[in-house]
Amino acid sequence: MRAYVLATLLALATPLAARAQSADLVLCDRVAADPSDPDKPADVKGVTEIASSDVATAIKFCKQAASSSRRAMFALGRAYAANRQTSEAIAAWRKAADKGSSAAMVELGVAYGTGSGVAKDEAQARKLFEKAAQSGNPRGVSNLAALGGAGGAAPADPAQARALLGKAAETNAEAQYQLGLMLASGNGGERDDAAARALFEKAAAQNHPGALERMGAFAEGGRGGPKDKDAAKAYYERAAALGDDDAKKALERIRCPYAIKDKQGKLVTTLCF
Repeated sequence: MRAYVLATLLALATPLAARAQSADLVLCDRVAADPSDPDKPADVKGVTEIASSDVATAIKFCKQAASSSRRAMFALGRAYAANRQTSEAIAAWRKAADKGSSAAMVELGVAYGTGSGVAKDEAQARKLFEKAAQSGNPRGVSNLAALGGAGGAAPADPAQARALLGKAAETNAEAQYQLGLMLASGNGGERDDAAARALFEKAAAQNHPGALERMGAFAEGGRGGPKDKDAAKAYYERAAALGDDDAKKALERIRCPYAIKDKQGKLVTTLCF
């Protein structure tokens, strides 16, 4: 009878533990998830920088979730980095990268590329960026291009970055945004405002702050499609709510469109509505 009761208690405890683990990951995501992490679920917003007031919380819950989640292990590295615990951050990113986290590969690559917390090793940085890029990580693609692509000694190759981003952009909002920027500027190939706008629109539909801001700018100026000031304002407002500083400035410019300057051309005041 005792054995039956013990087995029953263990069976009941297992889902409780799973739920506790899930709660840890939810809390970790809330304060430390990276918006550009390809592992991040679409319903997780993420934070560009971990707030100083959230660092202790992030370390606690990400550490508890990290044993069963590479995303949490990567976020734990972010939390350690925010707390200036560089060696701990590097260790967490190594573990996450070993489990296949392309975001962790990028952070390790940056560390090797800059010599932050490890001996500077551009060859190792390139290997990590290449691996991340092959996984479709947009930052891996852009960082690899900045290092000179796969060839090593060649200059940075924006055309190669376009090609790699094109593959990642099929499913990834950050890749859509980055490729849109390249198309809008003509970096790595011909300029194509219509294609850039289409990519920004896809990423904006996934609440990518930068893409929302760019959609606002394109709609305001009529680039790559129809001019629509109301739509532009709506895009800016969504981007600003997600913390995009350029969108906040654009909204202020719309609110205060007239600038009064002195004879030297210095701004005196603005007229607002």
